[in-house]
Amino acid sequence: MNGAAALSETAFDAQLGRLTALQGGDPQGRRVLALHGWLDNAASFVPLASHLSGCRLVALDLPGHGRSAHLPAGAEYTRNVKLNAVLDAVDALGWDDFVVLGHSMGAGIGSLLAAALPERVQAFIAIEALGGLSEDGGNAARRMRDSLLATRALPDKALRVFPDLAAPVRARMLANQLSEPVARLLVERGVIKVEGGYQWSSDPRLTVPGFVYPTDAQVESVIAAIACPTQVIYADPPQPYFPEPLRSARAALLRDGRLAVLPGNHHLHMEQPADVATIVGKFLMGVV
Repeated sequence: MNGAAALSETAFDAQLGRLTALQGGDPQGRRVLALHGWLDNAASFVPLASHLSGCRLVALDLPGHGRSAHLPAGAEYTRNVKLNAVLDAVDALGWDDFVVLGHSMGAGIGSLLAAALPERVQAFIAIEALGGLSEDGGNAARRMRDSLLATRALPDKALRVFPDLAAPVRARMLANQLSEPVARLLVERGVIKVEGGYQWSSDPRLTVPGFVYPTDAQVESVIAAIACPTQVIYADPPQPYFPEPLRSARAALLRDGRLAVLPGNHHLHMEQPADVATIVGKFLMGVV
């Protein structure tokens, strides 16, 4: 699948503020909403878009990421906030139903959307996550403490200024094992120009540990409730926070699921877009 049009900028007025996105492809094609991972942005889907056809792709900058607005002072980036922001965007597009394509955190958000709103999510493609992070409930007190202390310490932290883009590009390459062109795509959309150079544009509050995580049982119930056709794509080797056999067990909970595993890293949709697009294309042709 290839020949997609270049992605262009668009924006939506949401309840929490301006949401930005990249869009492109066939205006009459399948409506596909793409949701990126934590501290990534809409550019996460630029490589994949050039290998997709027959789709109208809208890749959203989630709240506090990329060029989208930060939440007001004192607000928190909860799952509910993210879900309603996504729904504000699709409502602004006039989409009654759509396909969700999510990577990492975006796949976690997509899992919740597909489970909660089956009348709107036609199909779901989850890359490198399914259901979101979970943990034993016995860790709740420590997690709450860590989250509170990190939140209270944020005002005292100065944001680093980079004189040019070389340093942040290297940082993304090292943090995520990315090639230079892929890291640069994320960085160029993920920084703002300031006096003396550049700063990350993402809201620093996004780095605060979550106040509470759902339990394994809660996440499993969400996955089991997803009724739409679902394509899961995992990279091999697995990420430490989403190991085997956990990730395969989650995929097995899907009512109408398919699982593909490709050698690669966490951002395989960026590093190996043609391979991922082939899986996505075959899936969509069969179910939508």
